[in-house]
Amino acid sequence: MYYVRLLILYLGYTSSIFLLVGLYKPWTMLWWEDVQNRKKVFQVYGTLLVVFYSIYWGLGFIK
Repeated sequence: MYYVRLLILYLGYTSSIFLLVGLYKPWTMLWWEDVQNRKKVFQVYGTLLVVFYSIYWGLGFIK
């Protein structure tokens, strides 16, 4: 269970880095979308960030 929790944490770190890069240049992180703006970056990578950190936090209660 430790490695799953660590993987979720790394995915959270990755999504936070992608969020920061996307705020600087939205096209680099949303190249497949028709519309590349900062709002869309927040919607995609901000949601992933919240989901991964909440799963990481939730897995901390399971022993």
